[in-house]
Order: sequence, then structure tokens, then C-alpha cells
Amino acid sequence: MTVLTSLQVSAVLSYLIAIAVPALDAVFPVLPSETAIIALGVATAGSTDPRVALLVACCAVGAFLGDNLSYLLGRRFGPWAERRFFPGGKGARRRAWAEQSLERFGMQLIVVCRFFPGGRTAVTLCCGLVGYPRRRFVFATALAGSIWAVYSFFLGRLGGKAFEDRPWAGFAVAFGVTIAVSGLVEVMRRIMRSREQSGRRHAGQVESDDPGQDQADRDHLHGGHPVAEEDHAGYGRPGGPDPGPDRVRGSDLELAQRDSQQGEAQQRACGEADCRP
Repeated sequence: MTVLTSLQVSAVLSYLIAIAVPALDAVFPVLPSETAIIALGVATAGSTDPRVALLVACCAVGAFLGDNLSYLLGRRFGPWAERRFFPGGKGARRRAWAEQSLERFGMQLIVVCRFFPGGRTAVTLCCGLVGYPRRRFVFATALAGSIWAVYSFFLGRLGGKAFEDRPWAGFAVAFGVTIAVSGLVEVMRRIMRSREQSGRRHAGQVESDDPGQDQADRDHLHGGHPVAEEDHAGYGRPGGPDPGPDRVRGSDLELAQRDSQQGEAQQRACGEADCRP
């Protein structure tokens, strides 16, 4: 109770927490930025002081500063930042996921990454490491910080209003809601990632040829032109078959023989009658 009562809208400590905790949470993820902002919302739940808007703005500014600090670390101190924040195989997988997702979704990922665990640090650092355009990053982080600050702060206010006599209960409910939302976003992310991996594996598989089909094709090529095979079978061998007119078969052969016989008969008749033109 003492902690929450000290976080009133008139207290300088409230504004310091609103800026410092979200700013440092980007590079020190152990700091509970969401917890701090929800607590500020619960503590000011009964207040109608217009400075509440200033407190929310400070939360957004702190989140914006933290994201850009993370970007600067990745941009200026790339090797050190990679060793510090992406160590080992697990860190390499986190960076690979961040790069692939950033290439696919761009600014949308920068906004959404604030709502799943570890996503903010991985994505903002990766933006600095790969040299993501600074102007687009600034715009995306300003939008993300504003959405996150309004969401967390007013969720705390709703919890504090619902449990005016028990502010810690309101804090617990509001914090539980944020955990549930973060968990839902994480589950959706994992589902999308598994679908992408499954799609890449499916696309990368090459269908194996059917050996039976290959054999049928070979049989068709070898057996589909028997005349040509017979005509060419004797090439290069003495006494091989002549591919000329003698190779004609069937009715064509009978017509050729009949024409030949008629020609011979006419020649004999002309010879006997001494035919002259």
C-alpha cells in the first residue's frame, strides 16, 4: 500500500519511473517496465488530475528512448551487442528469427514485438545490426511506445477503479491480463513460425520420379517406332537391310509388285510387236 500511495500524479518519483524504467528495460530486460506502468495506473486510478496525460506521455517517451537506445547499441557496437544479447545457439536462433520477421513484416513487427516476451530487445537490436532505415524505425517506435503506454497505464487504472478498496488486487488483475495478452501473442507467433517452416520444407521437397513411369517411357521410345528400328538395325553391317523401297510392307508392297508385273508384261508385248514411239 505504501508503494502505490507514493506513486501519485503529483510525485516527481512517478515521472522518473515513467521515463527511466521503460528506457532501461530495452537493454536490461530484467527491469519490470510493464509492472511499473501498471502500478502507476493503479496508483492514479481515482485521480482526475490532467497531469495524468503527462504521466502517460512520459511512459511513451521512456519506451521510445529505450527502443532507440537499443537500436544505437546494435548500430554502433554490433559485435559486442551480438555477443552480449545473442549468445550461443539460442541467441543465434533469436537473431535469425528477428531478421527473417523484420524482412517480412517491417514496421508492423517493430510495433507488435513490444507485446511478447523478449521480442522488443531482439527486434530493436537486430534493426541496428542490419542497418534498418532510421526514419522508419523512429516512426515505428514512436507509434509502438504510444500504444504500449496507453494500453498498460489505462489497464492499471481500470484495475484500480474496479478494486478501489484493494488496489493490490486491482494491480494483480491488470498484470494478469497483460501476461495473458503477451502469452496469446507469443502463441500466435509460434503458430505462424511453425507454419512458415512447414511451408518451406514442403516447397523444398522435390518429388521423386516414378521408376515405373521411367521404364514405361523408355519402352515407348524403344517400341513406338518398329519400322524405324528395323530400317536402322542393319546399318554398318554387311548384308544389312536396305532402307529403300524393298522395305515397304503390306498393301503398298502388293501394289508395287502388281505395277512391276504390268510393266514387264507391257515390255514383253512391245518387244514381240516391235513397238516404237
